[in-house]
Amino acid sequence: MAIADVAAYAHLSDADITELGRALDAIRRDVEDGRGARDAAYIRRTIVSQRVLDVAARIMIAVSRGRVGWALGVTGLTLAKCVENMEIGHNICHGQWDWMNDPEIHSSTWEWDMAAPSSQWRYAHNVRHHVYTNVLGMDDDIGFGVMRVTRDQPWRAYMILQPLQNLLLALTFEWGIALHGLYAEYERSDGRAARSGHTTAFLGKAVRQIGKDYVLFPALTGRRWRRTLTATVAANIVRNLWAHTVIFCGHFPDGAEKFTSGVVERESEHEWYLRQLLGSANFTAGPLLAVLSGNLCYQIEHHLFPDLPSNRYAEIAVRVRALCEKYDLPYTSGSLPRQYLLAMRTVHKLAVPDRFLRADSDDAPETASERKFPVPAPPAHGEDNAVRGRRGLRTALRRPAQRRAS
Repeated sequence: MAIADVAAYAHLSDADITELGRALDAIRRDVEDGRGARDAAYIRRTIVSQRVLDVAARIMIAVSRGRVGWALGVTGLTLAKCVENMEIGHNICHGQWDWMNDPEIHSSTWEWDMAAPSSQWRYAHNVRHHVYTNVLGMDDDIGFGVMRVTRDQPWRAYMILQPLQNLLLALTFEWGIALHGLYAEYERSDGRAARSGHTTAFLGKAVRQIGKDYVLFPALTGRRWRRTLTATVAANIVRNLWAHTVIFCGHFPDGAEKFTSGVVERESEHEWYLRQLLGSANFTAGPLLAVLSGNLCYQIEHHLFPDLPSNRYAEIAVRVRALCEKYDLPYTSGSLPRQYLLAMRTVHKLAVPDRFLRADSDDAPETASERKFPVPAPPAHGEDNAVRGRRGLRTALRRPAQRRAS
């Protein structure tokens, strides 16, 4: 089932984990010390470019004739919404640009173009998810409360409809995220008055969002309001599908591991790094795809350093990959289609009861634990490493596959 002993699963000693953590601390310090005008210019340029694209797309929708103009306008509006949500809103709300001390680009003041109030999302995401990444019973993002993505989650009869639930979630993803944040606030609230306040905030943002997208902008185009309305609906649906794809590719493909709640009871900062590394997955992307995904194609780096500027993740990834090589750890990555298909395989496979599944519950593609490995434990840190090289998790993962192939 889920991993209960992270060090044993990773085949690292305490000394290894400390060394790895210190190396990651050094990466953080280097990036923090190097932040400056180039990074500030990047986020300001991105915000201006996104707003220009948004306005241009809306004008194209309003004044153009025929389907081609409408399609071009929808494409531009969709791209603008993706950039605003992923590269701008998501990352600003993480505090990645708080160091600039710009009140307009700050996690405490930014309100993004999504149904979820930023304040509610920040708690559900920055705390519940990022602190307790993939810890069962603590990270609500494991299936978002409606999906079974690990065999640690008991099967229920309604889960046979999981493929349809997943499609519905993808189409309405911004609203799923909004409700997810609201329920997280409910869980930490004391009393009916506090919950009522969160509900009021949620409904206020929802009304403003619906009014802006589906009433105000269509009304501004007069008799062509239907054209504007259908364009907005189309752009929001595609944006939702894209956000769903990016999130699922970073959290649910093979190799993004899950953990029992016991792992966090005495977890050090360096052990936290290791859990983030093992619980996340990347997908390959060029510069344009990286911006459209909020640089979450570097999900591993984002989970290691969620508050460092997203435009630095590409250079951070080079150093993180080198550390994975040094400590013989897997660096889980693949093409976008591959990672998405792996995540969807898990969603569809786990819709059925475990008795219809073939792989062992400790050694399945979507659910693994330290119990998949035979004893004895890995050698102590430094033992013959200079002679035979380090043998860590990556090497250990190859052995079961080699035995199955033989």
